[in-house]
Amino acid sequence: MLVPIPFDPDDMWGLKRDHHVAGTVNGMDVRAVIEPLGGGHGILLGPAWRRDCGIDAGDEVAVVLAPEGPQRAELAPDVAAALEDEPAAAVFFDSLAQFYRRAYLRWIDATKRRPEVRAARIAEMLELLKAGEKERPRE
Repeated sequence: MLVPIPFDPDDMWGLKRDHHVAGTVNGMDVRAVIEPLGGGHGILLGPAWRRDCGIDAGDEVAVVLAPEGPQRAELAPDVAAALEDEPAAAVFFDSLAQFYRRAYLRWIDATKRRPEVRAARIAEMLELLKAGEKERPRE
């Protein structure tokens, strides 16, 4: 079942390939990706989720959603500036699920006492993002 969203997520939260969101539907926790819905947008609620919360097609529901995970405004200044300078990497980063964004940020933040390593990791993250890599290769 698709729950319509009465706004354009690109207008609300900025242009992204995918809008990963978290919030509630009738007070029950939900995580979703906003999908195109006719001329608008919506979130998909699967049968198991609907069964567990007692919602049927056609029911009116209260929906509260927010972007999931770290957003650009919350990033360290050096990471935010690097993404600003590389729009292709930034668009891909913004479209990633929070798990992948947080993994990149943890990897970079592990270098707080080694600025030269931090800069190299930021540069490597940008190259990986431009190549469409959700996560860095394991060493």
